[in-house]
Amino acid sequence: METREILISLRQKHNLTQEALADKVFVTRQAVSRWETGETTPGTETLKLLSKLFDVSINTLLGSPRQLICQCCGMPLEDASISREPDGSLNEDYCRWCYVDGAFVYRTLDELVDFLATHLPSSGHSEDEVRAFYREHLAHLKYWQEK
Repeated sequence: METREILISLRQKHNLTQEALADKVFVTRQAVSRWETGETTPGTETLKLLSKLFDVSINTLLGSPRQLICQCCGMPLEDASISREPDGSLNEDYCRWCYVDGAFVYRTLDELVDFLATHLPSSGHSEDEVRAFYREHLAHLKYWQEK
């Protein structure tokens, strides 16, 4: 779906007129109309407001142009699995299991590897192979590179 179709669908799902939506995100009704015809798209700050209002990620509002993955554990992210900041806004970098209430669950890569190695199927690989695989792949993610 395109952004315009997504915005129409979300607005209608929430029983909002174009004018009511415009009031909630501090724009004109004409701006909402232009989004819905595909003439323009909302700006960054407005996308943040729409994300919070409709409780969906900005990625979803834009038609999911990229597959989001948790930058801690590598899990693909959908709106239901995206973490939240303490103020309730979505944090599209992390899943709700790695980042909870503004804090990271895993302090070291070894902690996460221990969890994954004991909770996920190993597909016939030895524990050492599984651990080596996770260490290699997770080390490239933003959270671990910043540590």
